[in-house]
Amino acid sequence: MRPPLAAALDLAPHPEGGWYRQTWVSPVTVTLPDGRVRPTATLIYFLLPAGDSSAWHRVASDEIWLAHTGAVTVELGGSGAAPADEPTTVEVDAHAPQALVRAGVWQRTLPSAADALVSCLVSPGFDFADFELV
Repeated sequence: MRPPLAAALDLAPHPEGGWYRQTWVSPVTVTLPDGRVRPTATLIYFLLPAGDSSAWHRVASDEIWLAHTGAVTVELGGSGAAPADEPTTVEVDAHAPQALVRAGVWQRTLPSAADALVSCLVSPGFDFADFELV
């Protein structure tokens, strides 16, 4: 069932878990070393309802997480072929409202006691072709 905040912000289910909507795409593009063209940056809302978590995944670009409401714990599992057995964690909340996840690093968000709304700024811009689930 779609959470009320997801409905209010017109968010759709995200393949990794949670809810999202792209809110901005830079009109400026960059050509990647392999010849693909991406916007220089993209921005989404990401809602993780209380008790939900996201699946292990990685993105081919840097991500900056920006806290709006609630708190998100992001596990970082390194950049190997699979997530590390002992990941590190980063909190994104009112006390640490920004966090960087480097390109190619496995990540997942862990459940919390309350809904959490964040934005994710991705540079070079996000494309599902650069998204990998475990």
